[in-house]
Amino acid sequence: MEKRTFSRRFVAMGLGLSALSACTGTRFNSPAGSNIDEGAFGNPTMQNMLVMSGEAPALSHLGARFAAEVPTTINFAFNSTVLDATARAVLDQQAAFMGTFPEVRFSVYGHTDKVGSNAANERLGRRRARAVVAYLGQRGISSSRLEALVSFGETRPLVPTQSRERANRRTVTEVSGFVADDPLVLDGKYGQIVYRGYVGSAVAPSSQAGPGGAISGQ
Repeated sequence: MEKRTFSRRFVAMGLGLSALSACTGTRFNSPAGSNIDEGAFGNPTMQNMLVMSGEAPALSHLGARFAAEVPTTINFAFNSTVLDATARAVLDQQAAFMGTFPEVRFSVYGHTDKVGSNAANERLGRRRARAVVAYLGQRGISSSRLEALVSFGETRPLVPTQSRERANRRTVTEVSGFVADDPLVLDGKYGQIVYRGYVGSAVAPSSQAGPGGAISGQ
């Protein structure tokens, strides 16, 4: 009888240890979001912090808004970094959006078509990104808010061809973060940033009034 009782206790202890091991394993100890990471501890932890602070949702909203309201891509002639009239018009729109959100940082990514060597295209893509940053600087956007961050060169074509292709010769501008020392960012007031309207978008009701004070349609 005593031997049987001991055996039962041993089994119970084994089950308890197994349960404890499971609770202290990677399934329960991993930070939230680590299942979408490639194994590094820092990335999911940082993502958790951004989500809890409200920064990640705000950046996601602003990025989507930027992409919906402003053309994010410009194109280039073959082997060129020159901004033509169409490109400058797009960048003027980007600069207007950036001016409305001075708390937000942006990155510019350079691309090329597949004509030429990988190394040469990487350099060309970077020069294109820097040309965009320089132009936006001329439009009043501080260089501290702009980065010619990455040249993807020929590695991410929109059109899969080895030939010359204008659609692949491009830069893409994206929302990339917040200005760290901005007062609203320091106070965590991301909602005020996200829901800010364009400075020139509001039209006074009186300017739309027709005869007798009625609002006229268009």
